[in-house]
Amino acid sequence: MDQQTYKQFIIVLLRNYIFGSFIAVFGIGALFMFTTLNINFKESFVLFMILMISLIIMLILESIVFSKHIYPIKKVFLEQNYSLEDLKVAYRQTHRLPILTVYRIFGPHLFGLSFPAMLISYICIKMNIIQLPLYYIGIAFGASVLVAGMHSIIEFYLATKALKPVLITIREKTLTQYKFDFSHHSHLYISIQSKVLYSAIFIGVFPILLFSLATHARFAEASIPLLTEYWSWAIIVIIVSILFAFYGAYLLFNNISEPIQILEGGMRQIQLGKLVYQNDVYSDEFSKLISGYNQMVSGLIRRDSVNKQLLDSLFTTLALALDARDAYTAGHSVRVAQYSVLIGEQAKLDNETLDLLRKSALLHDIGKIGIRDSILLKDGRLTEEEFTEIKTHPVIGATILSQVQPKEEMESLIPGVKYHHERFDGLGYPEGLKGDSIPLFGRIMAVADAYDAMTSDRPYRKGMPYQKALSIIEEGKGTQWDPYFAQLFINYMKKNVEDTNEDRDKQSV
Repeated sequence: MDQQTYKQFIIVLLRNYIFGSFIAVFGIGALFMFTTLNINFKESFVLFMILMISLIIMLILESIVFSKHIYPIKKVFLEQNYSLEDLKVAYRQTHRLPILTVYRIFGPHLFGLSFPAMLISYICIKMNIIQLPLYYIGIAFGASVLVAGMHSIIEFYLATKALKPVLITIREKTLTQYKFDFSHHSHLYISIQSKVLYSAIFIGVFPILLFSLATHARFAEASIPLLTEYWSWAIIVIIVSILFAFYGAYLLFNNISEPIQILEGGMRQIQLGKLVYQNDVYSDEFSKLISGYNQMVSGLIRRDSVNKQLLDSLFTTLALALDARDAYTAGHSVRVAQYSVLIGEQAKLDNETLDLLRKSALLHDIGKIGIRDSILLKDGRLTEEEFTEIKTHPVIGATILSQVQPKEEMESLIPGVKYHHERFDGLGYPEGLKGDSIPLFGRIMAVADAYDAMTSDRPYRKGMPYQKALSIIEEGKGTQWDPYFAQLFINYMKKNVEDTNEDRDKQSV
C-alpha cells in the first residue's frame, strides 16, 4: 500500500512536470522564439536542436537534484527500517516540496537550459551557422527567466495538490507506530502572503514583460528606428504595472488574511478554554467558515454545559451516598459545601475557585469510606484508638482522589480533602500544619465543617444553637481556625440568620 502511494505520487509529479515544462518551454518559449524571429528553415532547425540539447542537460541536472529532494520521502515508503525522526524529516520534506520545486526550476532547470543554449547559440552565431545579432542571446535569457517564473508557479500549485495523499499516509504511519500526531502541530513553510503576492505580481507582470521583449525583437527584425523611444515608454508601463500588481496583491492578501487571523485567534481562545463567538461580516466563502466556527463553539458550549451538569450531579450524589451511611450525618457534606462557598464569596474568591472549593467540600469526607462502620456509626464517644483510626480519613480521601483520572482535574481538590482537620495553631492532623502553611481550601472548610458538626444532631447529643456554635468559633479564632475566614463566617451568619429570624417573627405577629 505504501509503495503504491509513493509510486502514484511520483507519477503525478512527473506528469505535472511534463505538463508544466511543455507549457513553459514549448508553449511559451518556443512560441516566443519561432514566431518573433524572422529565420529560415535551416536556422529554425539549428535553434530547435540547441533547445533539445539544452533540454537534455537540464533534465540530467534536475533529476540529480530531484533525487536528493525526494530521498527522505522515499526512505519511509520503500525501506523497512526508519525511525520517528525519519518520519518527521519526511513529513517536513513533503511540505517543502512545492517550494523546493520552485528552487529546482530557478536552479538546474533555468541555468541547465539557458546556459548551454546561450553558449551553443554564441558559437553558432560566431560560426555564421545562424544569422542573429549577439544581443538576442541576452533577450533570450530574459525571456527564459520569465518562462521559468511562469513554470514555477504552475509547478508550485500542482505539487501542493499532489502531496496531500503522501502527507496523510506519513501521518497515519507515525500515529500508528509512534503515537505521534503531526496534526497537533502547525507547519508554516510558506506564508499565504508570499503565495498571494508573488503569484499575483508575476501573473500580472509576466505578460507585459514578455510582450515587451517580443515587441523589441520584432522592431529589431523590421529595422524600425524607435527602440530607444520604445523602451522609454515600455519601462514606464512596466513600472506602473508592477506597482499596480503589488498593490492589488496586497489588498487581496489583506482581504484573505483578515478572516483567517480571526479564526486563528478564536482557536487560540478555545485552547485557553474560552469559547467566544466571532462576528460574521463577510459575504464570500469565509462567511461559511465563520458560521461553521460559531456552530462549533455552540456545540462545545452545549457539551461543556452537559458535562458540568453531569459532573456536579456526580459530586453531589457521591456526597449524599457517603452521608447516607449514617442517618445523623445525612446532608453534612452538602451543607459544608454551602458554608464553604459562603465563606469564599465573602473573601471575594473568583467563580472558578469557588467552584473548585464547592467540589472539594462535597468530597471532604470521602475518606470515611475506608473507616469501619463499627467506628463510624458508633453510638457514644470514640475511644482514643478509635479516634486515631478515624483521623486517617483525610489521608485516605486524598489517596482515593489521587487515583482518579485525569489527575490534573483532581489535584486542586485534594488539599481541601486532606487538610480540613488542620488547626491554625499547628495542633491538627494529619500533618500538623500551621497558619498560612495550611492550604486555602483546608482553612475555609475547617470553619464550615466545624460549624455544621456543632449544629447537627449526633447520637450522643443534640445539635447546639447557632449562637453558641458561632461563639465557640469566635473563641477559637487564631488557635483552631484561621481568624480571617472565621470572622467572615461569623459576621455573615450573625447578620443573615438574625435578619431571617426577625422576618419570621414579624410574619408570625
